[in-house]
Amino acid sequence: MPDDVSASADAPDLDGVLRTIGPRLRALRQQLGATLPQLSALTRISVSTLSRLESGQRRPSLEHLLPLSRVYQVPLDALVNAPVVGDPRVHPRPITRSGMTFYPLSRRPGGLQAYKQIIPARWPGCEPKLQVHEGYEWLYVLSGRLRLLLGEHDIELVAGEVAEFDTHVPHAFANTGEKPVELLSLFGPQGERLHVRARPAGVPR
Repeated sequence: MPDDVSASADAPDLDGVLRTIGPRLRALRQQLGATLPQLSALTRISVSTLSRLESGQRRPSLEHLLPLSRVYQVPLDALVNAPVVGDPRVHPRPITRSGMTFYPLSRRPGGLQAYKQIIPARWPGCEPKLQVHEGYEWLYVLSGRLRLLLGEHDIELVAGEVAEFDTHVPHAFANTGEKPVELLSLFGPQGERLHVRARPAGVPR
């Protein structure tokens, strides 16, 4: 095979990279818990433009990506997330938001997104504020004690316990212990179910 053809075959698919940005922007906004109007106020990008960027109907420019990267507190190259050619490994770059640290564990745009999450001790230091947004979430506690407020329920999850819930239900997380909480989190579009549910203490498995 000629060298120029080989080089072309090994080059990243620019159109493919651009197509993945929209779902990634939507996932970051949902992770932030912000609405399009709220994001518009923070970035000074119109709601209609933000909507078209997330749906892939408009290609992003630096004029869009720079304010979005500042709001989401991620490097510009992480926002674009151009694939590493020939390397299937995921190289997570930590994202710090409101004192919590997130390590993205997946690169597939849209669908389920996987994260390792670290919540520091005594976080947030006050009664957590319940929030709602689109999606469905699954949690697995690796270490520590996670306080999960879900609707009218106030649950403590320990290492090895699992919870899943519709994120339309008001919810919040907290760590009232003296050690960080580490957990794995899967987040996906509304309607995806993982069929694993947390059981209250004392209920046989």
